[in-house]
Amino acid sequence: MATTSDIRNGLCIRYNHDIYKIIEFLHVKPGKGPAFVRTKLKSVTTGKVVDNTFSAGHKIEDVRVETHKFQYLYNDGEFYHFMNEADYTQIRLLEAALDRPELMKEGEVVTVLINTEDNLPLSVEMPASVILEVTHTEPGVKGNTATNATKPATVETGAIVNVPLFINEGDKIKVETEKGTYKERIKE
Repeated sequence: MATTSDIRNGLCIRYNHDIYKIIEFLHVKPGKGPAFVRTKLKSVTTGKVVDNTFSAGHKIEDVRVETHKFQYLYNDGEFYHFMNEADYTQIRLLEAALDRPELMKEGEVVTVLINTEDNLPLSVEMPASVILEVTHTEPGVKGNTATNATKPATVETGAIVNVPLFINEGDKIKVETEKGTYKERIKE
């Protein structure tokens, strides 16, 4: 058993007869009244995100997980298929278990959290950023750069990312996976 002081991003807990992953938390100590922890929890089975507040010192049931490196192979519409890099076994996961499936390209190495009790995969953690090629974007209008303007660009995975006006088709860009935002252009 853990307490609210053990809460951190990525921790998996058992809550309301389901397993949730903590995606955001904030310890709050108001001037009047007891301290509490405000959390944002994502269900690893349904993908539903709920907000919850735990009082300070509240006991939470954490779930023991192991992390393994898997390579993303392909998706067949309903399932996403992955291969374990250590023993080449394959697993398939529903889209709800993935944080940003639209930013994942084939061959990408991700971290899969596996429940140690039943050896079932819980969720997939993407790397902090991915490098993707821009497949379609409108040309930027010259002289329109004074206000840090952006334009939509479609990347090789099909996701749409807002990029600065100087980005053209064929450019490789680094995208932050947590927010799905443009970070920088990659020079070859």
